[in-house]
Amino acid sequence: MLTEQIQATFKDAARKLTGQKKREFTAQVALDYFEGSARRTERALGWDRVSIQRGLDSLKSGVDYPDNYQARGRKKVETLLPNLAQDIGELVEGDAQADPKFQTSFRYLKVSAQAVRDQLISEKGYRDEDLPCRQTMGEVLNRLGYRLRKRSRPNP
Repeated sequence: MLTEQIQATFKDAARKLTGQKKREFTAQVALDYFEGSARRTERALGWDRVSIQRGLDSLKSGVDYPDNYQARGRKKVETLLPNLAQDIGELVEGDAQADPKFQTSFRYLKVSAQAVRDQLISEKGYRDEDLPCRQTMGEVLNRLGYRLRKRSRPNP
């Protein structure tokens, strides 16, 4: 049906497009070369049939299919545990101190991320399996505006 060179050109063009433009392009190829069949286009060019069909539907109706990129990926722990930020703030507020030179808005903590995690379990009633690991807890503290002080290790 299509020569290898034309197929390669179509694939290269589709690879350079994203979102609605890619769906419209693949749908137009399906209309022009495969009688509007998403299944035949998929078989011949290896593209995703659902995306081709969405492109065909949007060309037919004139309404773009919405992209939902923000729904991808893992949610932050603050989203999954909505009270976590407030509980951390209540626990560490007494241990936080401002930057002595007032060069940053961060507050420095004298406690470790593991200590904050342990306090959340013992004082606030969180379960161990619900809380993130020590390293992620440090990242949460950073997002909340706290910085952990590096402990200097004594020379052996």
